Amino acid sequence: MTTTAPASAPASSQTDAGASARSSGSAATAASADLDTRRGPGRPRTEELDGQILAATLAIIDADEAVTVSRVVERSGVSRAALYRRWPSMTLLIAAALDVGRTIPPTLGKPGDLRAGIVDFLMGASADLDETSYPDQRFRQRIRLVMSDRELQQAYWESHVSVRRRPIENALRAGIAEGSLRADLDVEACFDLIAGIFYYQLVVRGCRFDDPAARARCRAGLEVAWRGMEA
Repeated sequence: MTTTAPASAPASSQTDAGASARSSGSAATAASADLDTRRGPGRPRTEELDGQILAATLAIIDADEAVTVSRVVERSGVSRAALYRRWPSMTLLIAAALDVGRTIPPTLGKPGDLRAGIVDFLMGASADLDETSYPDQRFRQRIRLVMSDRELQQAYWESHVSVRRRPIENALRAGIAEGSLRADLDVEACFDLIAGIFYYQLVVRGCRFDDPAARARCRAGLEVAWRGMEA
């Protein structure tokens, strides 16, 4: 099983010592307590173990530490064998952890409500990415990790990002079919354009999810993009 670490981090040994071990134990205990609180009667054991592993991985990422097998095992309290069964590589595990807190858009309404549905969803989804559901630091860590590791970037794209795009891409195709959007539209390119409006504010301008001026620019950008897509 391979391990993946941020490019700037030093190579990690398989055993963390001293204060790091004590800190790891505390994080694992807290994660387990939180999972126990959220676990309902009859919750599958597999789901619980997955949650423990993901919580431990996120704790490592949020602490700006290299994600290694030994650290995940120590913080989660899950055996190496259990970890191997669920994620064949650390790349896939990190990709899954980075997506915790993100949501897949619901199927949008009738094509006649397409513009309002997409704009309202995107503006609402960005507003929901607050410091509780998806901390700004985690977002920045995600960008740093995927940009420093092309394999992780591709894994994250294939297993999560491409899946999250589909409902809106399907809605755009429905708009083309019913005639409200141009017949010659490249749906994937249109989604890239729309998503790029938000990423430019966050990655290039360095704005936060809840910055009113950034949100106003996003809404204005969506309106411009939509006018170009309309039939």
